[in-house]
Amino acid sequence: MIFETGDQTELHAHLRTLREAGTDEATIRIDTLCGRLEQPTTYRLSRFTADGRGASGLT
Repeated sequence: MIFETGDQTELHAHLRTLREAGTDEATIRIDTLCGRLEQPTTYRLSRFTADGRGASGLT
């Protein structure tokens, strides 16, 4: 995971920053975690890696 927010506008701003930095959009995953009534909705950006490992080095 590279970014998480509860604000959709902030999500779009971070995506714009990644695009301007030349990040390959095919490597970005966007998840919307819908909490419904119990939790607020959360937006999460993650990056796919070539070897299937995350930033922690775990699969």
